Order: sequence, then structure tokens, then C-alpha cells
Amino acid sequence: MLISIPLKQHVGSLNQPIVEVGDVVERGELLAIPTKLGANVFSSFSGEVAEVNENYIVINCSSDQDFDHFVPLKDKKTPLEMVEEAGIVGAGGAGFPTAIKLKNQIPDGVFIANAVECEALLCHNMEEIDEEVELLIKGIHYCMDITKAPRAVIAIKEKHAKEIALLNEALKEETQIELFLLPNLYPAGDERVLVREIKGVTLQPGQLPIEAGVIVDNIETIKRVAEAIDFKKPFIDKDVTVAGRVKDGTTVLRNVPIGTPVGELIQAAGGYEHPHGEIVIGGPMTGQTGNEQSPVTKTTGGVLVAMPFPQTKKKMGLLVCECGGSEDRMRHIAEEMGTTVVAVERCKRMVEVNGRYRCSLPGVCPGQAEAVLSLRKKGAESLMVGTCSN
Repeated sequence: MLISIPLKQHVGSLNQPIVEVGDVVERGELLAIPTKLGANVFSSFSGEVAEVNENYIVINCSSDQDFDHFVPLKDKKTPLEMVEEAGIVGAGGAGFPTAIKLKNQIPDGVFIANAVECEALLCHNMEEIDEEVELLIKGIHYCMDITKAPRAVIAIKEKHAKEIALLNEALKEETQIELFLLPNLYPAGDERVLVREIKGVTLQPGQLPIEAGVIVDNIETIKRVAEAIDFKKPFIDKDVTVAGRVKDGTTVLRNVPIGTPVGELIQAAGGYEHPHGEIVIGGPMTGQTGNEQSPVTKTTGGVLVAMPFPQTKKKMGLLVCECGGSEDRMRHIAEEMGTTVVAVERCKRMVEVNGRYRCSLPGVCPGQAEAVLSLRKKGAESLMVGTCSN
């Protein structure tokens, strides 16, 4: 079996391969290193390097894989160095190198463990709490120690009663970590929403949480930090939710080796429920179209099998939201629906910052009557709306 390991699974640049065709590698062995902003990439399978190209390292996997085994990380002087060596990035989808984020010191600030699981359908973070709450708490303490944060907050949606009870039990002797409950709406897990709700600070578009004395990490990222420090494990496995038109319904697959084709995950969830449409990699709001050969990466949170797109000949207008699907994604959906896009409007909260549109107040949606009327005047007979919570 051939497995493709992407050289870019993070914010930043493509990594530089350090292996060649014909090299025999073990699970956990370093394959590629960053030359600029990036994070180490490891083999999550044992086998022989079959191809090295500009985007992937292809491994011809051995027939006798032992997924409980991995080559341990080299000993480093500090926990932060272990995080960097492990190649950990934001597992919630952002992909920013975690060691760079944790290098910031916040002796008067707060570390936020993001358990909000922002997008609908995704639920692997909740299973991480169900099954590994002690490892999560240990990881939070490591992140607090590294950043000098005096306190931490675990942010979670108030609907998750079971996980809230587990966390309260795990935290009953803790004095530095507390829970913060958020409503069940999108995008409650956005970093700027968390800073606003927990710290009472409204960040402007383009501002980062560190400017409010805050560092935010997704809870799977935090779990991987604890694994790197305690077990010397590189970031080679990913927890993934499979949902939508699959026979077994919503399924959480934990510690999926990075590089695994998503078609295997769909089969692990019982296979397709027919009829079905596209495969979406990620969440329903911000995910992208994939296929059965798309590899699991460090940022893959969901594999969603959609319904077939409804067909329409009505001319369509797009109302684009920075927190939801991109204009390119919405145009792709419109094309698959067999219609023509005749006009595009942006949510009135979208402002341009450094060449990119951002929401000025995520999670607080304005009325869109003006935009809708404009789309109608431009010939739209139907609408695709990408706005988030309203």
C-alpha cells in the first residue's frame, strides 16, 4: 500500500525532505524539516520511500504495521524543545506551529484550552475528554508552565453535560484551571470570540490573542503536547470525526495515522449510505472538497460525506461571510448545483486587513437585508448564504 505524507501540514512553507527514494523508514522517523515557518514531518507508517516530489513523500508501507510502536523523539533540554521537535501544529484546523505560539510569555495572562469544537457534526474533541481527560489536564499544565500563564480556562459548549461533569471532577483539586461555558452556536470557538467572552477584550480584525495576554490552543493540540513530553511521541496520528452519509452514522476514529486515505476512514464508518454526494475534508462550514485518496493531515478534523447537491437553474447570488465558506468554496457548490453565479455580496462586518477579508465582530451577526436586496437587483433568483450564526 502506498501512503502519501504531505510536506506542508501547517501554516508556512513546504518542508525540505531529508530522505531519498529507497530509504527504509520506521513509524515516527523524521522525513522532512522546515526551512522557514513550519514544523517537522514524520513518517506515520513503516516502509520504503517510493517517491519524493515537491508536495509529498510517498511510502510503500510494510505489510506488518505496528501502530503501537514509534521511533521516540530525541531527548531535548526543555518541554518547549520537545514540542518543537514533535512537529506539533494547531490540530483544530489552523495548523500554526505550536512551539512558536508557546514561546510567548504571559505571566499576567490566561491560557485557553479550546474545547468548543466550533463546527457542527464534529465530536472527536468530546471523545478526547471522555477518554483522556487526565492527559488533557496534564497538557494544559505543561502549556501553562511553558508560557508562564498563572491560570487557564477550558472553553466548552454548555450542551456537553457529560464532558462538563468529567472536567469538573478532574478539576476539583485544581486552583489554576476553570471551565467557561459557551452557547451552542457557530463560531463560538473562534479565537477572537473566546478572548471577547472570557477576557472581555474585543480584538480588532488582524489582532492576535497574544495582544490581549492570551494564548489559545485546541485540546487535541494540547493532548499532543502531553504525548510529546511524556511519551516522546511525534505528531504522527490524528483524531477524526467521520459523519454524514455513512452507514454507521457519526463515528470518531482516534489516532488515525497521518497519510491514511480518507476512503479508508469512510469504510471504517460502514461505507457509503446511498445516495451520497461529495466528500468534505474538515467541517461543514469551512471544509473543502476532497476525494477518497485525500490523505489525513495534522489538521484534518472531519471527513464528511454529503448528500447529492440539489439541482437548480435559477440564477444565484452569493452572500459571503468570513467565518463561513469562502467565495471559492461557494462558487464550487453553485457549479455542482448546475446554476450560474450572477452576483456576490459580502457580510457588512467583513473588512479588509492586509489583503484578506476578516470579520469585525465574529459571532455577532448583523441583518443582511441590504445585501439581499442588492443581490436581487443584480439578477439573483436564489441565494447561497455563508453567514455564520444568523
